[in-house]
Amino acid sequence: MTSQAHHQSAVAATAPPAPHSSMPSIGSLVRRPEVGSLIGMVAVLVFFSIFGGANFMSAGGAASWLNVASELGIIALPIGLLMIAGHLDLSVGSMVPASSMTIAILSGHYGLPIIVGILAALGLGLAVGFINGVLVIRTKVPSFVVTLATLFALAGLTLGLSVILSGSTSVALKSGPTAKLLFGDYLGGKFEVTLFWWIAAILIVGFILNFSRFGNWILAMGGDAVSARNAGIPTDRVTIALFMSSGLCASFVGMSQAILYNSAQVAAGQSFIFNSIIAVVIGGVLLTGGYGSVVGIVLGTLTFAIVNQGIFYTGFDANWASLIIGVLLLAAVLMNNTFRTMALTYAPRAKSRTR
Repeated sequence: MTSQAHHQSAVAATAPPAPHSSMPSIGSLVRRPEVGSLIGMVAVLVFFSIFGGANFMSAGGAASWLNVASELGIIALPIGLLMIAGHLDLSVGSMVPASSMTIAILSGHYGLPIIVGILAALGLGLAVGFINGVLVIRTKVPSFVVTLATLFALAGLTLGLSVILSGSTSVALKSGPTAKLLFGDYLGGKFEVTLFWWIAAILIVGFILNFSRFGNWILAMGGDAVSARNAGIPTDRVTIALFMSSGLCASFVGMSQAILYNSAQVAAGQSFIFNSIIAVVIGGVLLTGGYGSVVGIVLGTLTFAIVNQGIFYTGFDANWASLIIGVLLLAAVLMNNTFRTMALTYAPRAKSRTR
């Protein structure tokens, strides 16, 4: 694509999406890129429903993977937006335990009101996200390197300050009934309340990406950041906002975990680094940026959670879970590429028929 074409596409991205004049046909729906993610999710759901027995599809079984999906999904959504915009945030792996320890030390060890601990934990996420965004913009260093450095720096800072302030790497936390109800409770004794926070995040992020100018800016930046900037898109502000949202969501998960488990540990949360990326890639988001959807991210998150928990309901050795996830990741990428190619080849034909 020529630079002029990139510039024109970026200019078009600054306007709100035009409403569809007619209902999409079955053919266009089949060629949507999310279909690959949907097929993958249905396939693993059927597989574990067969080999996992009745317990997998029971309320307790569904809660096991939905709870994992809700916590992972809250982080995967902003990570997906960052990847669509052409960036990556690895620091979420340290942000989760850092926010957990923040609320535990302030409201647990020092006995400050729980609202103080919550605000401090969320504020820390926003601050780290802001620093990541500024560093990426000012240094021009790839976000992978910047956030990798932040990952280790924040992990060391959390460990060092936890020992200095509390004398331990594990701190107990006793929150009030309101905080427990909102952030760290089980509904029906099985489903974490974070499931509803995840649903709310899906609706918010879905609206932003599909029905707002900000969403078009994100897609334009991932397609060609230079052309997007030349077209008047405030790429620096968008980048900082995306990193801040990533830090905020990671700190929210860490804070809710501390309230849920009545304690915080320095070593918790490292699995979110790659699990969130895996879920987003399974959902069809390109690592190179410029392509992805909220529906795909949600399906990818559910697929990962089903595999992650479903293996324990089968008679298989749980050590095979990593192999299944690895094979699933490769298969999902290949499948998503296939459906993406079908969508791109279908689009010009559809346009030619409408002329």
